[in-house]
Amino acid sequence: MDLKLELIMLPVSDVDRAKAFYEAAGFRLDLDKAASEDWRAVHFTPPGSECSIMFGKGITSAAPGSTQGLYLIVSDIEEARAELVGRGIEVSEVFHDAGGLLYHGHAAGEITHRIEGQGRLAGLHPDRASYGSFATFSDPDGNGWVLQEITQRFPGR
Repeated sequence: MDLKLELIMLPVSDVDRAKAFYEAAGFRLDLDKAASEDWRAVHFTPPGSECSIMFGKGITSAAPGSTQGLYLIVSDIEEARAELVGRGIEVSEVFHDAGGLLYHGHAAGEITHRIEGQGRLAGLHPDRASYGSFATFSDPDGNGWVLQEITQRFPGR
């Protein structure tokens, strides 16, 4: 059975501000539909992704900014970061993990390490290892995104 992640709901406080942010970030606008003053859905897809995001009014009870750890996979993290920065998005500097593990906790746009020996080190992974270099950004409400460079996938992916 194939199970494909299709859509992630993002809680936002200001739909038009969020729409402007994701347009600036280069996401493709797929839908902006209002059924009433109390319900509006805005649907975007990141470039090259099969999974989309949706936010709006009256579509989730989650607190604005509470979605964290949304990973965007890129083949060249420096190029992706530069493009986002060029589009006016505030993105962290590129970093890698001290201990080489791939898991990150995520809180309000900042990577948190919950394993002893892990920590954020400035710059690309020293071997430019696939899965090893990261950068973060958040939308205006604080929903947190992680750019992760993957040039060669683990087997079976």
